[in-house]
Amino acid sequence: MSDYKAILEEEFEVLESIFPDELEKLSETSVSIRIEPEEQSISDPITIQLIVDYPETYPDVIPSMSLQEIEGEGELREGEEDVVLDNLREIAEESIGMAMTFTIASAAKEALALLIVERARKEKEEDDRRTREYEEAEAARTRGTPLTRDLFDKWRKSFTAEIRAKREKEEQDRVKALNPKEREEWRKRKERPTGRQLFESSSALATSDEGLYEEGVEEVDMRKYTREQREEERRKEEEEEERRRRGLVNDGDSDNE
Repeated sequence: MSDYKAILEEEFEVLESIFPDELEKLSETSVSIRIEPEEQSISDPITIQLIVDYPETYPDVIPSMSLQEIEGEGELREGEEDVVLDNLREIAEESIGMAMTFTIASAAKEALALLIVERARKEKEEDDRRTREYEEAEAARTRGTPLTRDLFDKWRKSFTAEIRAKREKEEQDRVKALNPKEREEWRKRKERPTGRQLFESSSALATSDEGLYEEGVEEVDMRKYTREQREEERRKEEEEEERRRRGLVNDGDSDNE
């Protein structure tokens, strides 16, 4: 027991000379050392207290170690404390049988420096990921959707329905503005069958053109006449009709001739 106390007293004396401002003796068997990395992060600084508690079998076993955050000087993120302590225990195992607190404290500084580097790496990866997602979203937005036959047919049906609905509404609004008489006339015109409906309902009109000609009647090919000739024929017919109307020509004269 006396050897254990002598070992600790000697080690504490050395530690006080190395860490005059950082070391705090918590008890006869434990100390706290303020640990700050050699290169501190300006945007994300971190400083901690390393708590070391020495068992009676020290230095034949490694001391108990824990980390304590310092208010206002950064916080350890999830999982970081375990990473640092695992690293310190591994270093301490290599120094069993010797005073090892200084070695542990030095390793803690290096571990914090690695934490800062790892944080910066993860933040850069996250920034790159967000940038990549934004660029991909922008590219997809500006590229648009490739046009296919199905998409075009779908758009055409939607567009046609939209135009039809718009026209029907405009027609309804126009009818509402009519007076009763005008509205009644509009209704009658609306109910009147269209030319297409008449054509489709008429068996005579629905037959082929051959049925419209009597057998033996010669069809007149108007393509044989020039425009001037057609105009001349039309003019003669109009003059003949005008003379007949005035009584200058009668059917008898035509027959006698």
